[in-house]
Amino acid sequence: MADLQDEPHSVGIGAEDLPAPAAAVAAGALDRAVALLAVHPVADGCNTLVRTLHQRPYHDIETSDTGVDTDIPRLRAGGVGAQFWSLLVPSARAPENATGDQVLSDTLDQIDTALTLMRRYPDSLCLALSADDMADARNRGRIASFLGPVPGRTLTDSLGALRAFHALGVRSLAPAGAAWAREELTAFGHEVVREANRLAILLDLTDCPPAVACRLAGASKAPVIISNTAAASLNPHPGNVTDEVLAALREANGLAMVTFDSARTGDSLHAVADHFDHVRAIAGPHGVGLGAAFGTGPDHPRPTGLTDPEGYPRLIAELLERGWPESEVAMLTWGNVQRVVRDAEFTARAAGHRR
Repeated sequence: MADLQDEPHSVGIGAEDLPAPAAAVAAGALDRAVALLAVHPVADGCNTLVRTLHQRPYHDIETSDTGVDTDIPRLRAGGVGAQFWSLLVPSARAPENATGDQVLSDTLDQIDTALTLMRRYPDSLCLALSADDMADARNRGRIASFLGPVPGRTLTDSLGALRAFHALGVRSLAPAGAAWAREELTAFGHEVVREANRLAILLDLTDCPPAVACRLAGASKAPVIISNTAAASLNPHPGNVTDEVLAALREANGLAMVTFDSARTGDSLHAVADHFDHVRAIAGPHGVGLGAAFGTGPDHPRPTGLTDPEGYPRLIAELLERGWPESEVAMLTWGNVQRVVRDAEFTARAAGHRR
């Protein structure tokens, strides 16, 4: 495109702009982190702000609000260049006995909320459908906004809902809790995987049982992701991923995205960095990403220094201090997400040729 630039726009952060907790990180490392994020911004796999805004439709995210941890000023201050907006229905509103129609209706409402968000803030957010859209948004100084995941429970006997989601802009599907991926991958589950591959919809294995996650990773021709997790070897939280699954992700060129949640990682920046080290060691430098799961209220427990998106530079500085090469940090923040999105598109094109 004629208006694309060779060098991406700066995300508008500087070490002097960061809050006091940044003092715990060496100044030199923090400067390096800020410079790196200006070129390779954060592509985060999970933010639940859409849920919050679905209940607070008149909230203005152009101004900071202590009632929620995500807004445009803090996303920009943290160097965020791409974001997956989760469209999963909260468990309190979608119990196991909820009908597929109820879950589908709630999911469509959240898609509408997310699309309204893009229209309301066009100078800051833009809908992203592809890896090229990621780069385009970065070059234009906007935050590339992917829709997803949506719950796999919305797919019952037909793939029509999946194709409709794709037409609405959804690019990620979460099989966890779906009848076709509960204890094993059923025949219909294999059909879902093939159709998701054909549509370039990523499979998000968050909260899938380890055996099912490994089967899904093996069945998919495209890379799979886990959009918010941590290492079960360091903390046996039920939402954390086992080394077996991390190894399967490595084999499948997938991506495990580490969350900022005290219950799953520990309550310090150092503890969170330990989880990044472990995921990197098992899944490989190409298999680790960021999935903070921001978008909640102040009562959600967060590690010190990582209470909102402004904390990303502090985490990057900590990883640089631990000896992560800048090339691998650039993959962590941006490159790995762009790779899995692009690989999913390549798989979809190959499937189209085969058809």
